[in-house]
Amino acid sequence: MPALNVEFSDRELEDLRRMAKERGTSMKALVREAAAADIARHRALEEGAEEFRRFFTAHAAEFAAAFPDDEPSAKGEAA
Repeated sequence: MPALNVEFSDRELEDLRRMAKERGTSMKALVREAAAADIARHRALEEGAEEFRRFFTAHAAEFAAAFPDDEPSAKGEAA
């Protein structure tokens, strides 16, 4: 499996050691878990944004009718 070397400040390393000990896990597992959670969060946000774009596009006319003041003017600017 590919690996990545990550540098931490002395304070961050001290905090990681303490947290890993408190959780009964290794520092490596703690850091990997944190990174994996952030990756999953990022993917979920991307998927949510894409779903919103699809929904908004599919209902653009309804949004335009409901919020006419937010529609671009003839010059391409919001009113």
